[in-house]
Amino acid sequence: MAQALVGGLIQAGHRASRIRVADPSASRRESLEQELGVRCFESNAETLGEADAIVLAVKPQVMAAVLADLAAALAPETTVISVAAGVTLDGLARGLGEKAPIVRAMPNTPALYQAGISGLVANGCCDAESRALAEWILGAAGEIVWIEKESQMDAVTAISGSGPAYYFAFTEHLAEAGIRAGLAPEIAARLARQTAIGAGQMLSESSLDPGELRRRVTSPGGTTEAALRHFAAAKLASMIEQAVDAAVKRGQDLGAS
Repeated sequence: MAQALVGGLIQAGHRASRIRVADPSASRRESLEQELGVRCFESNAETLGEADAIVLAVKPQVMAAVLADLAAALAPETTVISVAAGVTLDGLARGLGEKAPIVRAMPNTPALYQAGISGLVANGCCDAESRALAEWILGAAGEIVWIEKESQMDAVTAISGSGPAYYFAFTEHLAEAGIRAGLAPEIAARLARQTAIGAGQMLSESSLDPGELRRRVTSPGGTTEAALRHFAAAKLASMIEQAVDAAVKRGQDLGAS
């Protein structure tokens, strides 16, 4: 996710020289410097300098150690943006200080192509300037949605944070079904991939909601209707709801750990 965000910022026109990255892996630092042109450091504190904002793109399990490393060196006015699933605003404030302006964000990997979407929620220490800065940074990666209640962030994570993987899995299985139906693997893969791209573009550019788009491409008694009836019989809607519930629960578990 960190690379996706950095890539999105650079593609949006932000200067790579203004972006600093901390990573404990020497090979990873070398790769990022070569691929993206950003300055990389081993220590988190070394990245701060006079930074207006810092983005915490780390695994939830190591967040406590990262916060302890940053707390002493972090300027009070620096806006902190966390993209760690399940780590609450209160948890971040305990590690950084109760007066720290903190934005919790959940972007997704299409950020690398400036096609992502991020759900954001801010703590009470964030003023309009901090919120605007968070929008400016995450907006380079795609759309922004502000969430009023932090309790809703686990649902954001389950829908859009994890969501790209759901569509990848569906496309993967659609291609596999095409192979079983007799298509050559490369043809099945190409058909499934481009169909996903085309459907996504229709969703993006049409003013119609997904349900109406579905209805308009479903002829009565046709092949599409036959497939959709099978989805309904297999309780696809319930399956999706249960999958999202599982992702929400996992986010809650991560936040409680």
